[in-house]
Amino acid sequence: MRRHLPLLLLLVLPLAAPAQHDPAMHGGHHHAAGAAEVPDTREWVRFPPAMTAHTLANMRDHLLALQQIQSALGEARYDDAAEIAEQRLGLSALRSHGAAESSRFMPAGMQEAGTAMHRSASRFGLAARDAAATGDLAPALKSLAQVTAACVSCHAAYRLQ
Repeated sequence: MRRHLPLLLLLVLPLAAPAQHDPAMHGGHHHAAGAAEVPDTREWVRFPPAMTAHTLANMRDHLLALQQIQSALGEARYDDAAEIAEQRLGLSALRSHGAAESSRFMPAGMQEAGTAMHRSASRFGLAARDAAATGDLAPALKSLAQVTAACVSCHAAYRLQ
């Protein structure tokens, strides 16, 4: 029996592998054809059409900025990452993004999430500049995670109409 165990494992393990994939771990985001649709319970936020387009463009730019920050970090260009964060996501970006105008249409929780994201981005900028001086990237990465956590919390709670 002992010498047949490896052969038995080779035959049985492939059958068990598909059982390790748990669709429930996807939070209902991947739907099989014909599967019941999971209701979207996020709160609708109604902006005027021009403001909706402007806000969506800003959010796409935020995603692009996050990608550029990650690229800069991967190339050890920490000061560049800090500059991108502050100018495109941080508190310095509020005026250029028209935050005062769009915030008038946001529920309080959405405003708070947006403010948290902008503050986190400015804090990340400081942490990235520290990484440039110390070579220790861990605090900057932890700080960047706070930026994306603010994005995730807002997108999990709200949707534009």
